[in-house]
Amino acid sequence: MKNKGCLIASLVAAGLIIIAVAIVGWGVSKYNTMVELRSGTTGYEKTWADVESQYQRRSDLIPNLVSTVKGYAAHEEKTLTEVVEARAKATQMNVDASNLTPEALAKFQASQGQLSQALGRLMVVAERYPDLKANENFKELQSQLEGTENRIQVARQRFNEAAATFNAYIMKFPGNVIAAMTGFKETPLFKADEAAQNAPKVEF
Repeated sequence: MKNKGCLIASLVAAGLIIIAVAIVGWGVSKYNTMVELRSGTTGYEKTWADVESQYQRRSDLIPNLVSTVKGYAAHEEKTLTEVVEARAKATQMNVDASNLTPEALAKFQASQGQLSQALGRLMVVAERYPDLKANENFKELQSQLEGTENRIQVARQRFNEAAATFNAYIMKFPGNVIAAMTGFKETPLFKADEAAQNAPKVEF
């Protein structure tokens, strides 16, 4: 009888160990998926890097663009200054993708939006100068800028998709339990600019 009791106790203990191992394995699997959705090749941190890369590409084009416009319209000093200042503010905005808060993203988006508006005003100015519009260097810069604006939109969309996938995963049960225990938090998304309907567009 005593041996039977010991056997039952051993079986119960073994069962509890198996259950504990299964729970730990399940938790580790959930955790690893969250890490992948955050930091993997298609995670939101990687797609955020792509967003920054495209904005940097646009920023790198601006000095040549301003210089070219200045060669034909030096007296449009106010518009040229606005572009230079907006570029400086935009390039000073550094955002840590691993700690992306709604406030940080809003500031980043606002600074880039101001630069977009300044570029839009610059293009309106360029319309007044036929010789500038016909300049091959200017036309090439226009083309590159247009392509970069398109790439920015694609990069932002991909970031939103990756972030939304991550957010959904950590908000659904039982993922939300593991997320709360391990410090994973919802990441903000890009939103449409409120002034987008009224802001000058970079069109060619």
